[in-house]
Amino acid sequence: MASGSAPRQLNLGFGNPSKELLSGLVVAFAMIPEAIAFSGIAGVDPQVGLFGAFLLSITIAFVGGRSAMITSATGSTALLMTGLVATGEARGEGLGLTYLLVAGVVTGILQILWGWLRLAYQMRFVPLGVLSGFVNALALLIFQAQFPQLGINLHFGESDVAGHAHDLLPHGSQIPIVWGLVLLGLVIIYGLPRLTRLVPSQLVAIIVLTVISIGFSLEIPTVSSLGDLPTGLPLPSWPFGSPADMKVPFSLETLGIVLPTALAISLVGLMETFLTQDILDDRTDSNSNKNVEARGQGIANIVSSLFGGMAGCALVGQSVMNIDNGGRTRLSTLFSGVSLLAMILLGRPWLEQIPMAALVAVMISIAVSTADIAGLRRLRAIPKSDTAVMLMTFAVTMLTTPHNLALGVIAGVALAGILFSRKVAKVIRVDAVDVNEEMRRYVVTGQLFFVSKIYFLQGFDVHDHPSQITIDLSAAHIWDQSGVSALNQVIRKLQQGGSKVEVQGLNEESLNLFERIGSQPEGGHG
Repeated sequence: MASGSAPRQLNLGFGNPSKELLSGLVVAFAMIPEAIAFSGIAGVDPQVGLFGAFLLSITIAFVGGRSAMITSATGSTALLMTGLVATGEARGEGLGLTYLLVAGVVTGILQILWGWLRLAYQMRFVPLGVLSGFVNALALLIFQAQFPQLGINLHFGESDVAGHAHDLLPHGSQIPIVWGLVLLGLVIIYGLPRLTRLVPSQLVAIIVLTVISIGFSLEIPTVSSLGDLPTGLPLPSWPFGSPADMKVPFSLETLGIVLPTALAISLVGLMETFLTQDILDDRTDSNSNKNVEARGQGIANIVSSLFGGMAGCALVGQSVMNIDNGGRTRLSTLFSGVSLLAMILLGRPWLEQIPMAALVAVMISIAVSTADIAGLRRLRAIPKSDTAVMLMTFAVTMLTTPHNLALGVIAGVALAGILFSRKVAKVIRVDAVDVNEEMRRYVVTGQLFFVSKIYFLQGFDVHDHPSQITIDLSAAHIWDQSGVSALNQVIRKLQQGGSKVEVQGLNEESLNLFERIGSQPEGGHG
């Protein structure tokens, strides 16, 4: 390969410092509303998402495997946390957050393990249909999570999850006002980029709606309704201890409670991270290490959780925004985290007044951008097997309670594997050629293994016994013990009928397989 066509290695220096710092600042502005909104989805105070965004960005800047990629609290991971937070609150007031933080630590340990075992690259084998079903389910779940703020299904949240006040949700005359603000926010989000892209349209929408809410003294839910905002730097806290101190015991019972959620977050988080990583590698014509990134994500999630922040993963939108604004090195990622913390601490009085309607508009736009619209438009054109895999992933995710993105992905991959095996199995072909009345030749073409075994056996007439039978395997390959067994089975049945059987054309690898298993083609080979 010519040197000019090879992907470049990542630039680990500081690049253009002015561009890196400016890009990091812009990204920080865009991270604030999402971090707050994702906290609401998970059922915890805004500071949990904001601290998570800050801590994840800072940590990943040093330990990540991909420069200029932004890691923060995300919708996919937040959705997976809702059930655990509710379970924790049912076991004791205030324990929902503690269980969430423990799950974040376990998530980090699992991701470090995936990277250390070099299992990260195995996720590249996830079919496109699974990814499409995953992102579409994620988009719908993010959209559904906004219904309570739109006055839809007002019974949702009456259990006062995570100590949220009843005024978190609009009611009565507030609902038309909220709808109007949400629609205005969407107009700004989608209309402003047609005029300029110098500033994030989501940020502009939040500012405009906040000014309107304050200017007209609108009595509608605001960010302050969600809970406390940070008043200082995050401090380390060990989540294990007495429930009276809002901690959980260090026990197998606790592990059993958090492990399903942690496993789901670790897998879904890495999947979204690797998808983002591939997008950035393609945009910058560079290479990055997925196993290093897996370990980096794990370390970042542990750090975030021990300092009171929620676990997360790479953000597609903000990462692409960083690249488009000139960010190429770790400096942009580092500065996005530093800028975020500065804005959180200095802008707290203004952040508290952001109407929830503004965040709803932002989250709806995120849901739309997350969905695989192009894939849905090509639904009739793509193979039915790919459509089935996408629908399986989507259906399992949506039908499980709570909605389990990881289980949906596992179900989709399993179905894809089954359908692929069926396709591969049918590739093998056995053609019978009668040389004369006493001689028959079977020509085998394709791959012989556990899935194709049945089609291989069906290709032989074991009830007809000419005196001489030749099995030609020159165009075939035997992959496993099932293939060896199938060939021996055919030979044995033909010989029992009185035929002399000769096997020809076994390649070296197939012969070696027979030797390792301790069996040889009973009819001999040529």
